[in-house]
Formats: sequence, structure tokens, C-alpha cells
Amino acid sequence: MSDILVKDIMIPLDQYATVEENANLYDAVMALEACQAREDVRDPRAVLVVDKKNHVVGKLSLLDVIKALEPSYEKILESRPGFARLGFSHRFLKLLADDYNLWANPLEQICRKAADIKVKDIMYSPSSEGEYVDEDATLPEALHQVIMGHHQSLLVMKKKRITGILRVRELFEQVTEAMKACGL
Repeated sequence: MSDILVKDIMIPLDQYATVEENANLYDAVMALEACQAREDVRDPRAVLVVDKKNHVVGKLSLLDVIKALEPSYEKILESRPGFARLGFSHRFLKLLADDYNLWANPLEQICRKAADIKVKDIMYSPSSEGEYVDEDATLPEALHQVIMGHHQSLLVMKKKRITGILRVRELFEQVTEAMKACGL
């Protein structure tokens, strides 16, 4: 497995949905949908956000999109750091939803909300060195980095420029192929 490099299994940027940071949420969803419809793409599950120079400055996951449509989640999560990682009973979650009046507005209003929300206001901007991997890193190095950082994906770099995305899915495929090759 150490002869497999990140660049061999990453998803290149040109196979990922992108939007400019000033785009709205609706634009991001449409870009993702268009990318998912392409034959040459491996099931993108996020939108990369780029600046005017086309440099990646953040990403927007499916969960980010849904969460942004109900602004009360931000109030809950900002007021209680680490809150989202705790396990809660269904009863507690129901009480929380009732207290904050979550999803009380009809889903039909989503279109208006999606037009008003700017991607730059809700995108995730990688902030730690551990969220980037060099494209010449080996598969074991990338596996270790993903596991230790609890990341679903890493931004792949070549000379300080993002060239692609390495997702857990591609890592998992490599590990399972190696496992099947054992012939157990």
C-alpha cells in the first residue's frame, strides 16, 4: 500500500463542483447537482468555494447546506462549543427542536432563504495543517492523517496549491481492495 500515492486516488479539482465565495446557497446547490450529473465524476458530496483568483478558500458539505437553512442551529452550536459531538436522547433532541422552534417555517420558504444566504458566510474554511495532504504522500500517511484528525476528506496540495480532494471513500476502497487481495 505504500506505493500508492494520494495523487493516484484523489479526485482532481476539475471533477468537483465549485462556486465563487460571493455565490448564494442556491447557486452552490445547482453547481453540485450539475456536477453530480456528469458521467466523469465520482459522486461529489461537497462544493468547493473559490476566490476571484480561483483558489480554494473553503468547502460546503451537504450538512452545511441543510444546517444553513435553519439559522437557529448556529445559535445552538455557537453557544455551546462541542455540543454537537455529544450523544443525546430522542426526547432531549425533540425538546431542543421545540425550544428553538426549529424547522417551524414551511419548507416552501427554502427558495427565498437559499437566495439570501451567501456561501462565504456558511462555508467551512480549513484552518489546520492536518486538513491538507501533499499529493505525493503515501496511502498509509493519508490513512493515518484522516484517522487521527477524524476527517471525512483532505485537501490535496502540490506546491501550496490545492489540486484535489481525498475522501474517506477513496481510502476505504483502497483498503478493501487490499483486504480482498488477501484471499481470505
